[in-house]
Amino acid sequence: MSRLMTSREAIDLLNRAGCSPSVIQHCKTVSNLAVELARELKSRENKVDVRLVRIGGLLHDIGRSKTHGIDHAVVGADIARSFNLPTFIVRIIERHIGSGIPADEAVRLGLPNRDFIPETLEEKIVSYADKLIEGNREIGFDEALRRLSDEFGESHAIVNRFKRIHAELFQG
Repeated sequence: MSRLMTSREAIDLLNRAGCSPSVIQHCKTVSNLAVELARELKSRENKVDVRLVRIGGLLHDIGRSKTHGIDHAVVGADIARSFNLPTFIVRIIERHIGSGIPADEAVRLGLPNRDFIPETLEEKIVSYADKLIEGNREIGFDEALRRLSDEFGESHAIVNRFKRIHAELFQG
């Protein structure tokens, strides 16, 4: 696939991969928020591919068709490759977890020994938007931060990465 697929094609792909209706709805919700954020950033003179954010948001949890563990990002990237999706989509899927996970932490979590850190603006937007959606409901930055802090502890690396990506996107 050399061209960027349409939203309908992305949703069809989620269905073909075996995603449940609730996962598909979550992906739509994340995608919608990610597009909103991308448009806001674009209005501030940032170079962002809103279409890529839309499709990346739709496909970010395709791995949940097989697993709901932390490895859903790796499984999702494998599924995306099996559908011959472009590398820039595969990377959004693979790097959306944990607000980015460095290689040493990835190994401790049972993931491959490599970085899962979002690098492009589009990757960061989808990763960030995913943390702001609980199921199909937007919870906002403060609530997401509180939930992450309650789950992992205020000084945990994931909490710090979430704060950093927020600051980079919206305070920098």
